[in-house]
Amino acid sequence: MTNKDMLQFWFDEVWTKRNYDAIEQMFKPDAEANGLFPAFGLSTADYRDLALAIRHLISDLQVIFSHALEQDDWLAVRTVIKANRADTLEPIEVTGQVFVRFEENRIAEIYSHLDFFSLFEKLGQLPRDALAICLTGEGLQWK
Repeated sequence: MTNKDMLQFWFDEVWTKRNYDAIEQMFKPDAEANGLFPAFGLSTADYRDLALAIRHLISDLQVIFSHALEQDDWLAVRTVIKANRADTLEPIEVTGQVFVRFEENRIAEIYSHLDFFSLFEKLGQLPRDALAICLTGEGLQWK
């Protein structure tokens, strides 16, 4: 299996099929997921919690690789994530990037960035055009 195949398997198992045991199977014991939260990396247990939280918000998730680059044991992909809102079943689409280093057919390092801003806009948790509003210098206010 190529590194690209392994990463697709990872997304299919963990994110599409909700097989959270695949996290421990695919991650090396000392691996961390970095990039989603700038201040800290995620352990396998943390990653399981993150996956559960996100999958509570969306259903029918599919991850597609629009671009992929490989160099040695590293793989970089641009992801297109298609899903439905869990509450309304309205289709949503967001993008992300993932950089993964494989060691012995397991994930040794992973750096992920997801367009959470767009995701939360599409889920109705942020106002539409929130990014454009923030770019004007205005803040988002909650009552």
